[in-house]
Amino acid sequence: RAQHGFDVAQRKLVLADHLEQPIGRLEAQLARQLFQPPCRLTFALQQFFPRPAAAAPARAPLLNLHRILLGGALLAFAAYFLLPLYVMLSTSLKDMDQIRDGNLLSLPTNPSFAAWSKAWSSACTGVDCGGLKPFFMNSVLMILPTVVCSTAIGALNGYVLSKWKFPGSETMFAFLLFGVFMPMQVVLLPMSQVLGWLGIASSLWGLTLVHVIAGIPSTTLFFRNYYVGLPDELVKAAMLDGASFWQIFWRIVLPLSTPILVVTLIWQFTNIWNDFLYGVVFSGADSKPITVGLNNLANTSSTVKEYNVDMAAALIAALPT
Repeated sequence: RAQHGFDVAQRKLVLADHLEQPIGRLEAQLARQLFQPPCRLTFALQQFFPRPAAAAPARAPLLNLHRILLGGALLAFAAYFLLPLYVMLSTSLKDMDQIRDGNLLSLPTNPSFAAWSKAWSSACTGVDCGGLKPFFMNSVLMILPTVVCSTAIGALNGYVLSKWKFPGSETMFAFLLFGVFMPMQVVLLPMSQVLGWLGIASSLWGLTLVHVIAGIPSTTLFFRNYYVGLPDELVKAAMLDGASFWQIFWRIVLPLSTPILVVTLIWQFTNIWNDFLYGVVFSGADSKPITVGLNNLANTSSTVKEYNVDMAAALIAALPT
């Protein structure tokens, strides 16, 4: 449409020149714009002959079908993985009569937290019938200093191995890295002997020390790889200003470590809380963690197997993670 208007105006201008006849005011204004720079010509044509609005592109039916199939597949996978959690939660709210007579996937007709109360305070875990409460508290008392200490040591190790390298630092890092992939069963006997020499075997402090030592390779790996990405110029500039080793760490490096701190804390907390092998080997009768208590509760034989109590105990043990 704009090109047609351009041609008509040009022809009228040429005809007026030859016939010496006046043309309309609108055509004359357009004709004067034709001899201006291209940007003004474009603007003039847009003023007199505006472009029609472009039609919105139609959606392809195939694309919509693809999205529907993808969403359906994701929902199916999510339902598949959440189904055990639903069964555990619904079973823990049922009474034994409904569990024996009803369907595994049915909703509880009379929801009750009696199974949760029994699992927490009065369920039998062997010869003791005190529930999971003492085991839960042991895990809480053990995990807080363990996570803090292993994370702090890993941060210092990563800071030294990345920003204060010394002869043999790469070899030391390789040995620490080897500890990440070492099977836990390898250290059971040597660690038991060390705890015996220190006089903290079968105690909560001994279990805490084991988890701190076991977590140092992983935390060192995390922090070292993160600190390698920090610019060395920050440390060098701070050294030129007279900052010491600890001042650089506290005032420069540590404030930049929030992402890796969060990752490491979550990693250590989850691994230590869910650990069973170290808990069953290095703990005593009064220092067993929640995983050992859950195992004892599930394997304690009685006249009637109370599945609702077992499910409630499993959920209680898994709540912090």
